[in-house]
Amino acid sequence: MVTPENLTGAGGVRRDPRPDRGGSAAGIGGTPAEIDTAIVLLGAGVTAITHPLLYVKLLIQVGHEPQPPKLGTNLFGRKVLYLPGFFSYARHIVQVDGKRGLFRGLCPRIVSSAISTVVRSKVKQVIPIEDMEHVSNKDDIKTSLRKVVKKTSHEMVVQCLSRIATHPFHVISVRCMAQFVGREVKYSGLFSSIMKIFQEEGVSGFFVGLVPHVLGEVIFLWCCNLLAHFINTYAVDDNVSSRLCPLGVARCPISVQFSQAPAVRSYTKFVMGIAVSVLTYPFLLVADLMAVNNCGLATGLPPNSPIFKSWAHCWRHLSVQGQLFRGSSFFFRRVPLEMAVLSVE
Repeated sequence: MVTPENLTGAGGVRRDPRPDRGGSAAGIGGTPAEIDTAIVLLGAGVTAITHPLLYVKLLIQVGHEPQPPKLGTNLFGRKVLYLPGFFSYARHIVQVDGKRGLFRGLCPRIVSSAISTVVRSKVKQVIPIEDMEHVSNKDDIKTSLRKVVKKTSHEMVVQCLSRIATHPFHVISVRCMAQFVGREVKYSGLFSSIMKIFQEEGVSGFFVGLVPHVLGEVIFLWCCNLLAHFINTYAVDDNVSSRLCPLGVARCPISVQFSQAPAVRSYTKFVMGIAVSVLTYPFLLVADLMAVNNCGLATGLPPNSPIFKSWAHCWRHLSVQGQLFRGSSFFFRRVPLEMAVLSVE
């Protein structure tokens, strides 16, 4: 769930919008405007670099498999059918659209990244968060938990407002990329796409799939922060390194005694983020499918896809087919059991 759109909060660096007496932001050289500009440029670069990955992922999510599966073996030596991985899929896109085709739908994503940075900066200025004290297992249980809940609530407000502001551009980007399936040119430019969606679907067309997207991000945020807090509070001991020191507690240098616990805590949230993102992936899949469903593109219409009445209907359909994690992996993608049986027959 860490994307270029929320780089401002993913790195663990807190940007204080209040300048000090020297005219620079507290703790960071440069004004808040300069910092935001740098983050926008960095986000645009990361977005451009990672766009081919997300493009291939989107096509896999909508169920487009232009290349036949290949026979291979798993770790146990059994023969299985594997679908093409990222590199094979990317080569196919290049063969059809050229190298520039890998960047279809990039412009709306860059705009979304820039808007997200601005919204986050403004929200943090309007709703500032107090300096968070270090939470350790020495704190009172209620006190430490209150700190985490307060910080997570603030992050949730920032994330939700950012998602609402950028979701229209996410819808445009998804539809631009999904045109590869039916070779349409309906959504060819940013402004023309905005007019097209507004004329055909109204304002609500810009927010299709918003609910599952927000739900997934909120669940991810709370689970990640709370799990990391409980692990850091109850499983990580501040004196863990002193027990590992071969010299013993009395003779072990202080710098060694207390260097491991903070390092372990710094990685806990990252590891929890990876684990929780797997569990919340179906929300993002449903959001992307709803963005293209019944919008006039071949990939969102029968026979490629049924017309869903709601995102819950889409979820149930994917659950019955066992496809809730479709597109979550770029490599070693095994053919679903039903398709494998048909292929063998």
